[in-house]
Amino acid sequence: MIKHNAMILTRVISIFLLNCIAIGTLQAQEVKSAEFVNHGVQLTASMIQGSLFVDDKNGNTLIYTVVRGEPAHLLAFDVASKKLVLDVPLPKADGVWDLTQSTDGDLYIPGANGSLFKHTPGTQEIEDLGIVLEGETYLWNLTSGFDREVFGATYPGCRIFRYHPDHGFSDIGNGPIVEGENYVRSLAFHHRTGLLYAGIGSRAHLIEIDPKTGSKKSLLPEKYQDKEFVYSLEIIPGKNGEDRLFALLTAGSETLIYNLKTKVFEQEITGMDMKAITSDKTGKQVYLTSKGNILAFDPKKNFRKSKVILKESGTSNAFLHKENGDLLMLSSGGNLIEYNFKAKTEKSTKLAIPGQPIPINAITFGPDGKVWTGGYLAGGHASFDPTTGIHQEHKGLDQTEGMAVFEDKIYIGIYPKGKFYVLDTKNEWSIADSNPKALGQIDGQSRSFALAAIPELRKMAFGMIPEYGKLGGALVIYDIDSEELKTFEQPVPRQGISSLIFNKGALIGGTTISGGLGKMPETKEAKLFVWDLDRMEVVEELVPVAGASAVTGMIEGPDGNIWGMADGTLFIFDVESNSLISTHKLYDFPEFKSHIWRSAFLVLHPDGNIYGTDNRMLFKIDPSSKAVTKIAEDTGLLVMGDDGTLFFRKATELWSYKPKSN
Repeated sequence: MIKHNAMILTRVISIFLLNCIAIGTLQAQEVKSAEFVNHGVQLTASMIQGSLFVDDKNGNTLIYTVVRGEPAHLLAFDVASKKLVLDVPLPKADGVWDLTQSTDGDLYIPGANGSLFKHTPGTQEIEDLGIVLEGETYLWNLTSGFDREVFGATYPGCRIFRYHPDHGFSDIGNGPIVEGENYVRSLAFHHRTGLLYAGIGSRAHLIEIDPKTGSKKSLLPEKYQDKEFVYSLEIIPGKNGEDRLFALLTAGSETLIYNLKTKVFEQEITGMDMKAITSDKTGKQVYLTSKGNILAFDPKKNFRKSKVILKESGTSNAFLHKENGDLLMLSSGGNLIEYNFKAKTEKSTKLAIPGQPIPINAITFGPDGKVWTGGYLAGGHASFDPTTGIHQEHKGLDQTEGMAVFEDKIYIGIYPKGKFYVLDTKNEWSIADSNPKALGQIDGQSRSFALAAIPELRKMAFGMIPEYGKLGGALVIYDIDSEELKTFEQPVPRQGISSLIFNKGALIGGTTISGGLGKMPETKEAKLFVWDLDRMEVVEELVPVAGASAVTGMIEGPDGNIWGMADGTLFIFDVESNSLISTHKLYDFPEFKSHIWRSAFLVLHPDGNIYGTDNRMLFKIDPSSKAVTKIAEDTGLLVMGDDGTLFFRKATELWSYKPKSN
């Protein structure tokens, strides 16, 4: 109890200090701090990712898992007592996709910030081992090799690192495992041969690697090479050296079984979950989850002969087949399931996963007078009433990329798989009652950051970013009365749509040279296009700022024309003449690296100035002189309330700023 209370106190103090630091940052700017208000964390989640059953040095079985947040937390529960025995933050990492245990029993944790962490089970400490390889900003899977070594998968360099406590980090492939790709998404180490197997994306490859020599061999049959990712890899032991590699492919959900002795792909399975699988010691029975059930099957036989062990168990994050034959599973929903094969009895315990703050990923000012926000990765929404100060969380939807208002409704673009919803703000949020209501989804499209209402036609427009490994975003038009979605492929070839605005009877789109992750641009500069809503086609196209990577933040300016941003440069566009009036460089912009889907957000304030966020700052533009005043740092997103109050994010927190009256 003392340890548990100490952990809670530590977390409270940490949040207090973070708030103090944040307030101090804003006070240091050119405006008085009294104009800023911190409305606090808006969204929390208990979303768990990498999980593993581990025995500590005293023989106690623990289940380790990582809960997403800012920062993510490494948790451990004692399987016997179900009590939380470890809760420590992972500095600068907002999530962890995998865990592995080395041959000496240490636990390794791949941070989403590119750092590798180390923990000795049964202790209360973690060690940050640092960035694994220069330039690698994200780590995916880990796998344990021989003699205390571990291997890890990286992004965006498509590399594999080796870590050994005595030798540090090294680059197994001496560069990308596959040239032109960004992701090593999955890894498995074959202890019988010492070979590594790597799953690549966003164009799928399965690579066999000798970590000692760096030699590589491609294994994936040609008919599967149009897939996006080899997303998961697991090795199951078999008799007479017939160990088998299970490989999950996406898009879709086919799992291939590859015999590591015969070098033959033996089966293709659909509908199988691959977050975790396990087997008995002989490999005669493989245990996995599929469609929410635990199944068992003999990998030598057809998967259609598999048997259901438990129904409605959920998707597995981790499995353990115990010495006594019992099966343990941690579900993605945080349920610890213990199954006794002899008695055929099940025990399920909902673990107390502590919720963590998650970043605000989308924001809008609703027709109900509330500030609505959507959460990053773990999803969920929240509403904040500036008048009453009441804050509510609303669960049930995945990650929101963009939101826009029409009449009493909020239209929402959801990742993944290009989905759209509409929330009626006159009624209570209720997933069970279809509020928000699903409008549909678009094949081949992934994210909608750009949304615009077309009031005159009672339509909504969604600008899309395509799926992983693809270029060219679609324009989607939704008819509110007929509830029909129409898709128009690539208004600007090989470019995504990063902003939209309806102005003077025309729909104006801004593009980004970026597409889905894992695919580098093939064009050099973003464009502005005019979409004719009668002919449903592009009637004008131009480059507003030479060499800019994305057009964002378009608004109707004080002169009635469109004002927008492109890589730190303001442009003004006249829709009536379809001509560019002027451009004004406001500030330096970071060099393009991998992708840019959104950047600047602008609003025209009642005081006559334009306020914006971009490049992690809040700023003001004088419309006459185009002079820029920086107001605050470390900010993002922007929306304005009815009374002129500006709302923006600061990581997980919602802040507001009210400009002084003249």
